Amino acid sequence: MDADLQTHIAFYLTGKRASSHLLAVDGLKLRPALFSNYRDLTRLRYDFPLVLVSDRPDGGFVESLSGLIDAILDKIARGDDGERIRKHVLRLEQEIRTRVAKGDRGLLSALWDQAAPVLGKDDKLIADSLSRARANLKIDGDVVDCDASMPYHLLSHAWAITQTQRARKFGKDINRLVLKLSDIIKADFVNSDAGKSAENLRASFGTGPMDSFNFEAMSRILIKSTPKKNLSESRRQRVQNLLSVLQNQKFFPTTTAQAEAPYSFAFDTCSDALKAYRERLPKAIELAKAIAMAELEIKGEYSEAKHDALFESFGENGLDAGELALLPDYLVRLNYGKLTGAEQSQLNEILAVDLPIKILVQTDDVIEESPLGHGHLAFALRSRQLASMTIGINAVFVLQSPASSLYQLRTQIQSGLDYSGPALFSVFSGAASTTGGLSPYLIGAAALESRVFPAFTFDPSAGRDWASRFSLAKNPQAELDWPRCGFAYEDASNQAVSEQIPFTLIDFVACDSRYSKHFACVPRTHWNAILTPVGETVAQEGRGQLDSVPCLMMVDPDNRLQKVIVDEKLIREARRCRSMWNSLQELGGIHNSHAEKLLASEKKAWEDAAQHIAPPATVAPTAAAATPATATPAEQEAERSPDEAYIETARCSTCNECTQINNKMFAYDGNKQAYIADVSAGTYAQLVEAAENCQVSIIHPGKPRNPNEAGLEELLKRAEVFL
Repeated sequence: MDADLQTHIAFYLTGKRASSHLLAVDGLKLRPALFSNYRDLTRLRYDFPLVLVSDRPDGGFVESLSGLIDAILDKIARGDDGERIRKHVLRLEQEIRTRVAKGDRGLLSALWDQAAPVLGKDDKLIADSLSRARANLKIDGDVVDCDASMPYHLLSHAWAITQTQRARKFGKDINRLVLKLSDIIKADFVNSDAGKSAENLRASFGTGPMDSFNFEAMSRILIKSTPKKNLSESRRQRVQNLLSVLQNQKFFPTTTAQAEAPYSFAFDTCSDALKAYRERLPKAIELAKAIAMAELEIKGEYSEAKHDALFESFGENGLDAGELALLPDYLVRLNYGKLTGAEQSQLNEILAVDLPIKILVQTDDVIEESPLGHGHLAFALRSRQLASMTIGINAVFVLQSPASSLYQLRTQIQSGLDYSGPALFSVFSGAASTTGGLSPYLIGAAALESRVFPAFTFDPSAGRDWASRFSLAKNPQAELDWPRCGFAYEDASNQAVSEQIPFTLIDFVACDSRYSKHFACVPRTHWNAILTPVGETVAQEGRGQLDSVPCLMMVDPDNRLQKVIVDEKLIREARRCRSMWNSLQELGGIHNSHAEKLLASEKKAWEDAAQHIAPPATVAPTAAAATPATATPAEQEAERSPDEAYIETARCSTCNECTQINNKMFAYDGNKQAYIADVSAGTYAQLVEAAENCQVSIIHPGKPRNPNEAGLEELLKRAEVFL
């Protein structure tokens, strides 16, 4: 053991394998042990793929495939055929998910119509189930998977819907103003000598026996008898100019617009967006000015003496938020890896001067090589700098998230698009080329869990304090340094072992082949007590006594457990990542040091004051008082039958794993903590799967209710560890 300790410590300190029994991890195709259940995502029900929808009454712009399927099943999976229909429709969902994972794209209805005939070709019952479901598919849209292009498509789609809604409102307002102004001009003409001319009267008479009327005589009578209240020349010219501006504007398409084509507001560079904004600013000021003047004109409230001078200087200081809100927002889509110094400068300018521009900055690699070169690690450095700098401006809406969580943050995305000022959407796609074929969804979720790329929102319009503006709500187990996940395996004696393992930055880095030199695989024959879980080492402050070596559990392609030791550089980087996460926690009101100091001070003051209060006289308890009326929670827990399925609800971390498996069997209470709502709403296999996926191992499957369910022998073995 001493020899092993020296060898392992040497690797920990230097990153060099000094012994032949330490194996390089290159080529072993290892992945973190907590990934062992996620080799084939097409067999799981989760948020992706997504369906980009339009024209929803509730204004929604995206739905998950699973959510749409569940909504259909709620309508049709009832009665004697309910379980059969549910089973068949879920098979179709899996088939669509598989096709999308292989690259198929298109409308959901088209993908459905391609997959359904294949499944129902030789089975009339499947064909019947899918036909009923298809008749209830009322929502359609393009289907997108969690890949490198998804953030671009999702945000562009949401932005386009927002602009369309704004265009509809703008169009109604412009059409109203044009109609009213046109009425003013028409009324003035009708009241003029030209409007009362015989020719105009004849033209306005329409069809009929015109020989019976003397239009010349009628014209003379009207001209003499009708008082003249014509527009002044200055007002007529002003109204005509307003009509020209409103009808020739190119910001939104309207039914009264006479311009050739509206402007485009989507750009791929900040420089192009800024150039367009500057060129169009005079026209934007002119349009905003025309709208304000037109409102006064149609109300008859425009006073040349008062308003001419006011509108002469209109827009000299630019447009305010209310005036800009009338016009379209600009959208810029960037990839951080291709961002030049000049583009970065333009990006900073946009964010700093409060322009109505929404910016998507997509990052494909958050653990890129440090700019300092070999030997230095600085993971997620640039993306952290961008988000932190932008929050510091204090007037920019900021949303940061991996692509895997964008569906969960769809409400926040809409808030950012509705925000009147600039908005930054910083997204990690997960589509790195150095992750050994792991899906972008899995890499994105790992970046979130490991705190390498946490999700947060900063909304300046939500309030004046940090508690209102800043949120970490979508991070798993946000109160902890690292989320803890349940992991079950068999040891060398074939005994079931269940552990709670923190998912740290080191687990995330272990997915990337560029950093394989920081890991060394220990053969099973050299496993011993000196291999300490990496989470324990990271939790320590400083190096400490070198009597053990941090070890990460990983699995090979056959799901056999492997132990990999880690060098000190990664330990230091993990601690730095934790420190940055702790800073975000404070901003989000979690473990706030100021609040904790104040609480400790108040508690001490209360204790000091309590020492000066005389204790009350002691009264002997009666027999009734000495006997508890109800059992304690621990006693109640002990009374549960091992055959009963239940959840330790008070310990639930709201990870959504169980509800995604079956949201009829599992549900959330008022505290967003899971409980078993209806154990008969699903299968024993789903109970066992939920127990295995539960991040805190609080689901106990009990014994199966249906003795005829397929595969019970294997399911009972898998459930033993959770009983």
